[in-house]
Amino acid sequence: MDQTWDAVVIGAGPAGLMAAGEIARAGHRVLVVEAKPSLARKFLMAGKSGLNLTKDEPLAQMMPQYGSAAGALLPMIEAFDPAAIQDWARAQGRVLFTGSTGRVFPSEMKASPLLRAWLLELENLGVSWQRRWRWTGWDNDALCFDTPEGVQTLNTRATVLALGGASWARLGSDGGWADILASRGVDLAPFQPANAGLLVNWSDHMAAQFGQPVKGVRWQAGESASRGEAVISKRGLEGGGIYSICAAVRGGAPLTVDLLPDLTVDVVAKRLSVARGKASLANHMRRTLKLGAARTALLQEFGRPLPQDPKHLADLIKGLPVKYADLRPMDEAISTAGGVMWSALDEDLMLMRIPGMFCAGEMLDWESPTGGYLLTGCFATGRWAGRAAVRYLA
Repeated sequence: MDQTWDAVVIGAGPAGLMAAGEIARAGHRVLVVEAKPSLARKFLMAGKSGLNLTKDEPLAQMMPQYGSAAGALLPMIEAFDPAAIQDWARAQGRVLFTGSTGRVFPSEMKASPLLRAWLLELENLGVSWQRRWRWTGWDNDALCFDTPEGVQTLNTRATVLALGGASWARLGSDGGWADILASRGVDLAPFQPANAGLLVNWSDHMAAQFGQPVKGVRWQAGESASRGEAVISKRGLEGGGIYSICAAVRGGAPLTVDLLPDLTVDVVAKRLSVARGKASLANHMRRTLKLGAARTALLQEFGRPLPQDPKHLADLIKGLPVKYADLRPMDEAISTAGGVMWSALDEDLMLMRIPGMFCAGEMLDWESPTGGYLLTGCFATGRWAGRAAVRYLA
């Protein structure tokens, strides 16, 4: 194959594919290089339970979900916002619908039909592919790769790195690129788990609740709060409600759960004060509060011995301390915080120490909850880096 290209995109996830399309659309010869045997593995895995493309909400509501990186990401997401992402997906032949919470999905609820249409579009634009090629750095000015055919080098005028973070290594995001960039003096923030579940050493009585959802609660860690659901698993708690407050938990904030967020503490105490006769406290709570099995199990797990005084018990129900061992390991997290620091990049996402090399997607130092925010950030930064590479090539 021809070893000289206008642009090489390393990493075939959403950010890399978006960048490749922008560069090819401008008339440049583009090669996408992927270390795995197939493309966009994490994108496909994320879509198995329902591909949540974006969140249909105003940017003023969306951007705080990106935490300290919101300012850096704002112009990129403004340029490719949720409405634009939906228009792009429809142009790929997908029919979309928006759920009650504003989450946007393709009607088939899978990633594979969208990916097939997307790859076909890129091939029609002239984009080429190499699979099973792992980037290992440079040989003088050429990009160097380990491949099934041995070491290969490529010459390129521009490079876009879209190598992902450090979670789900089996799907390609192993963070192995960090040492390569660090050797060239690029500033990196340490990887940390994001959107990770909690490890909990459950008592034996919790086994009956494994697999059950915890609904109608409010999780609180520091200033972060979430009304999302969680699932009680054999290893702990996981789900959107937990992922949303993961960053605060990782930072050391104590975690509590309000089991009755729609009732004030006084109302809860008043209901508990009703004469219970010969009923046990458990049966009294079941009748007066209707917590259900999962919430009652959490109360017993984290609150025993339960206070007999209605006011003290109400306080506990409204702010139950969640006792956990740790976050799930980084490779089991949905995403990671850390990566290429914003101070290492210019406004075009080009590495200041390596002119002509751009970064996009999860390898940048940002995080957000699930629910459409992660993919929005990946799409937007990939498009931004691709368009910046086009300007650089000009």
